Amino acid sequence: MKRQFYLPLLIGLLIFTSLFYEAEGLGERKEKGMREVREPAVSGMFYPDKPDILSRDVKKYLENAKKEKIDGEVIALVSPHAGYMYSGQVAAHAYKLIEGKTFDSVVVVSPSHRVDFKGASLYDRGGYRTPLGVVPIDVELSKRMMERWNGIRFLPEAHGQEHSLEVQIPFLQVVLKSFKLIPIVMEPYWSRETCQLLAQAIADTIRGKNVLLIASTDLSHFHSYEKAVQLDKIVLGHLGRFDAEGLNRDLKEGRCEACGGGPVITVMLAAKALGATRGKVLKYLNSGDVTGDRSRVVGYAAAVFYKAAGGEEKMKGEKKAGIDLGLSGDEKKTLQQIAKTVIENKTKGKPIPEFKIDSPVLKENRGAFVSLHKKGQLRGCIGYIEGKGPLHKTIEEMAEAAAFRDPRFAPVTEKELSELDIEISVLTPLKKITDVNEIEVGKHGIYIKKGWYSGLLLPQVATEYGWDRKTFLEHTCQKAGLPSGAWKDKDVEIYIFSADIF
Repeated sequence: MKRQFYLPLLIGLLIFTSLFYEAEGLGERKEKGMREVREPAVSGMFYPDKPDILSRDVKKYLENAKKEKIDGEVIALVSPHAGYMYSGQVAAHAYKLIEGKTFDSVVVVSPSHRVDFKGASLYDRGGYRTPLGVVPIDVELSKRMMERWNGIRFLPEAHGQEHSLEVQIPFLQVVLKSFKLIPIVMEPYWSRETCQLLAQAIADTIRGKNVLLIASTDLSHFHSYEKAVQLDKIVLGHLGRFDAEGLNRDLKEGRCEACGGGPVITVMLAAKALGATRGKVLKYLNSGDVTGDRSRVVGYAAAVFYKAAGGEEKMKGEKKAGIDLGLSGDEKKTLQQIAKTVIENKTKGKPIPEFKIDSPVLKENRGAFVSLHKKGQLRGCIGYIEGKGPLHKTIEEMAEAAAFRDPRFAPVTEKELSELDIEISVLTPLKKITDVNEIEVGKHGIYIKKGWYSGLLLPQVATEYGWDRKTFLEHTCQKAGLPSGAWKDKDVEIYIFSADIF
């Protein structure tokens, strides 16, 4: 009897144990699989956690958003990342532009609010879940992007509780239906170099592919309504002018605020490298406009960067900046060759040759600047405002300085040589003015001086960004480290000049 009693018990125990371990194994495998999917961290707080309510709210925001007419191809968007009740309507103005369009993948670049690290974290596996479902990661493009810059890596803690990226996804799920995601969280204390390197990695990876870029940012935080509008207006100006360099400068110098400044600058640089030529602000509000409490508000903006239709043809028809100083084609070619040789030899550790110059024009005492561009982005610019010797010698010196001694950039490397474009600006003498109406945008550059402060912008800068005279003066003041309205001060000296630019 004892044997008959214990045998079934033993068999049952073995079956239970087997099933238990099998279940445990399945649970473990499931848990490992689930680790591949980043679960929502702020659903039910920043946006509804019920799929039907979330979908309804997003569609309502989109219905109430005005679709701006964009004459060209959308390359990138800027969208806020606060709770939907505050910024959802602003975000809808960005996403309205791509409603019904198709993109194979979307790169979302957002700031880190909780974790301090260097570089960028890319969630390169599995997917991102929201109440509307799981968006798969574009693993192939993610891996390629990480291979292009070693500053991009996978840091799960950077994504775990970060809301700034997560809140963009439900909008994308509603307007695009099907797409893959490349989610990037940037270092909180970003540098210009990080923005440039990340932008280059993004652009190089997705060039020629059907991929959308999105920058996630809010603007000023916790100022009075009037102060917030004043600060945010500066950011909006840079977005509308597609001016990444100006935005970087003003953010770093504290003239404006954007918690996603690094992501915005990165996306602007990448968009420009991908062919974008214009920017447009689609909507601006702050929390005071939503709640009525104007004591401590947060600013929100939606913007687009796009490739204008017929861009190349339009540029061919645009008036060339500067003036013709009479340099011959051969003389211009000689100066270009000097600059190119100096930079190439310096990167390769070779001596700089003695250049034989016969042209009397190239021996004239003139001021000049050498500007370097890489994939459409500034890579260095230094010059003499006034002549300090023969023009050919000035170009030789300024080419070396622009490539290796511009404090804003790392020295040019040999592997970059094939990607560099060299622009030379030969200057006319400075002319001091008392009436700013003498300034002709497109013809004149501006030099502003006040005490120890001074700043210069070349004629082509205003043309490239589509500035009017007042905006040109304001940016020259900012370049000098002065308030944007300082050009009106009685003790400010204003000079104009022109240049032959080639």
